[in-house]
Amino acid sequence: MAGAGLHRPRQFLSGDTAPSLIPRRCDGGVILTVRLTPKTAKDEVKGVESFDGAAVLVARVRALPEAGRANQALEKLIAKWLGVPRSTVSFAHGGKSRLKQVKVEGDADRLTRLIAEKLSEL
Repeated sequence: MAGAGLHRPRQFLSGDTAPSLIPRRCDGGVILTVRLTPKTAKDEVKGVESFDGAAVLVARVRALPEAGRANQALEKLIAKWLGVPRSTVSFAHGGKSRLKQVKVEGDADRLTRLIAEKLSEL
């Protein structure tokens, strides 16, 4: 059967209630789960969707998924979106996967509030 075992993200349309993205606290910051789509028309953070029962941040980048270019573009995009230095954003896990764990270093409480604020603007 074609597509068996593939995870399907749930898109949320206007009027739907999107899941709440809660960053996971870690030593020295927070970790965001991000679903990355490379090779798109523009770099953007699109919002939140449910993926395999968990809320994930949806991001799109123009870069190709080769030689780490899409990952670098995602790190830059998250840093710009949050208004934090690029050096504070790195991959915790999933460098070769579409679903990534992105670490943002800094005060976890401040970052959690900042992420919630930025999401409310989308």
